[in-house]
Amino acid sequence: MSLPLSTTWPGHLLDLAEWAALPEDTSRRVELAEGVLQVAPKPIPLHQRIVVRLVNQLDAGADGRWAAFADVEVVIEDAPAATVRAPDVVLVPPDLSVTVPRWDAREVMAAVEVLLPGSRRLDRIVKFHEYADAGIPVYLLVEATDDGVELTEFVLVEGAYQQVAVHRGTAALRLGVTLDLAALA
Repeated sequence: MSLPLSTTWPGHLLDLAEWAALPEDTSRRVELAEGVLQVAPKPIPLHQRIVVRLVNQLDAGADGRWAAFADVEVVIEDAPAATVRAPDVVLVPPDLSVTVPRWDAREVMAAVEVLLPGSRRLDRIVKFHEYADAGIPVYLLVEATDDGVELTEFVLVEGAYQQVAVHRGTAALRLGVTLDLAALA
């Protein structure tokens, strides 16, 4: 069953319970921003390749410190007009339950977004501030360029993200893992 695309549906801002009650829709990417459904097409194959390979590298380098997951729901704000995002990749503690439908942002150690044409502003500005406000300690932005894959690393300092590095080729992250960026694409 697909989500309705009518501009009049549902006619009000959604809370977390209403979000959870929506039918599953795997044909599009759906998030909730301050109670408003945001629907986007599924990512292009290059994006999917980068995400899968990134999850594999992060899992391989975890040494039991985290578990990496792709495209899972993270509750940014549980309010009458809720915000639920689906970062491309999240790192969570390894003992966190994997049977829950979504995690609270306070449980997320790092969020990763892979930039796409059409998501750059959302990922660089909107999610950048939402994830910081929610207290996610690390934010990574990954972008495929003509020169290869670039990763920009941000850490949370006093409630705001500060850029700590821009990586090309390999990325020795402050999380204690080194990524082969060239192998992502």
